[in-house]
Amino acid sequence: MHPALSVIFFTSVSGLGYGLLFLAGLAAAIEPLRLDPIVTMLATALGTAFAAAGLTSSMLHLGQPLRAWRAFSQWRSSWLSREGVASLICFGPALLLFAFAWHYGNAIALQTLGASAALAVRVAGGALAACAALTVFCTARIYTSLQTIAAWHNGYVLPGYLLFALLGGAAPLWLLVLAAGGDPPASLTRGLPVLVAVAALAVALLKYAYWRFVDRAPPAATPESATGLGRFGTVRGVEAPHTEENYLTREMGFVLARKHRAPLRTIAVMLFAVLPAAVALFAIASASPAAGLVAAIAAALLVMAGTFVERWLFFAEAKHVVMLYYAGARA
Repeated sequence: MHPALSVIFFTSVSGLGYGLLFLAGLAAAIEPLRLDPIVTMLATALGTAFAAAGLTSSMLHLGQPLRAWRAFSQWRSSWLSREGVASLICFGPALLLFAFAWHYGNAIALQTLGASAALAVRVAGGALAACAALTVFCTARIYTSLQTIAAWHNGYVLPGYLLFALLGGAAPLWLLVLAAGGDPPASLTRGLPVLVAVAALAVALLKYAYWRFVDRAPPAATPESATGLGRFGTVRGVEAPHTEENYLTREMGFVLARKHRAPLRTIAVMLFAVLPAAVALFAIASASPAAGLVAAIAAALLVMAGTFVERWLFFAEAKHVVMLYYAGARA
């Protein structure tokens, strides 16, 4: 399929934003008394900004962006509509957690937060983590629900989206913890690079399995099965259905050459997995705060770049069965 820049930007940047919101909310729900107010406010603000930027860019892919509001009314049957509703709901607990971190900042820093205030922070954080995870889940289900695209309608896509969101949130959160200064606990300065390395490895293994599945899976449909004429022999088109391009051939007819596929996959894995894991392990082994900060910056940039390449491949390698009608022999 045609890898539209707006959709690539949307799935990459919003995934990073919701991953960051998920981790910030999870930390608040688990340890509200040990939060860093500055890091919490930075994480919720940056995560919300990335999520909003991604959702805004997705409207550019619509034929009538001014009618985007109508998508929210179809939540009973449409995963795209459910994603939109979940994304808007997510902004509520994000703003609430930001406000709590602002209001209770001194009490949190001095670890004198009262029981009722700690409960409020815990509830806001838990709601934020749940809403962020639900939004990414709905985004993935938009693609996995399409039975006409075999590269998306399988069991690898949903966990892939969730793991990419986790990796995309862990890398910038690690950077925020170090950039905020102060004296962050070792559980964060050591735990976050470990999380980056483990998530990067998990994503690499999942993508390897996914690409292996895509390359080896039999075609979802053939001209014979699509027309029901297979019992008579091989089916082939006699004449092209039209003489000019149309929407379907532009959007669904993009073909990624095999000679470009392998190097692009290698580049993607190096960017989102191998190099981030390497710099994370280097930071763990190094005792220098400056080296850790440089490693965190490199990891955040590498993960983002690798996610963009992977998302481009995700769309470029997908084949829609409708192309059987135009030229494709397999789909």
